[in-house]
Amino acid sequence: MNFNNLIKTLLFIFAISSYSCQKTKSIKEVSSPSDLSTQSDKNKQPQRPDYAIKAPDFKLRTVQGKLVNLSDYKGKVVLLNFWGTWCGPCLQEIPDFNKLYSKYNKKGLEILGVTLPRYGEPDSDKELIKFMKRWDMNYTILKDINGFETQMVMIDYGQTIGRPLTGVPTTLIIDRDGYIVKGYIGPRSENVFYKDLKPYL
Repeated sequence: MNFNNLIKTLLFIFAISSYSCQKTKSIKEVSSPSDLSTQSDKNKQPQRPDYAIKAPDFKLRTVQGKLVNLSDYKGKVVLLNFWGTWCGPCLQEIPDFNKLYSKYNKKGLEILGVTLPRYGEPDSDKELIKFMKRWDMNYTILKDINGFETQMVMIDYGQTIGRPLTGVPTTLIIDRDGYIVKGYIGPRSENVFYKDLKPYL
């Protein structure tokens, strides 16, 4: 790893800290926003932060059985959310994600919820569909194809960032070129997410 890449990695590591769903202490934002343009021109993206890292591609599936790759969303702004049905703080974010998706999907926003099982016991498709209906979830929810793929995606992202992602919810903003430009550990509100998403939409 050359010096510049090392510096970028260290900046990103300092910007992210571990969080567990069971912890009650307040969580700070994991990265400081850059001076970004507020223009919404899709062809005029803001300058990418120095600590931005290319997001690894992955393949998971929807509850309907459709296989989905992150690369399918090239050209979109992706809010990648690692979450679990068993996690209280994760549930807190669902109404905010629903609002964001309804308001900004036409501007290029996609929300991908990567569902992590508790203690290795994943929700069945039927249970997850019922859960999604109960919470009026209107964005894409992804789960394991055969088993443990979601955990492997989370591990892969932790290795890419340079620090393990050990808790949920963890949410990343991925720009239209596929770079991780912002991260959050712990729940956030619609307003916080939109403030950081707006320059990329």
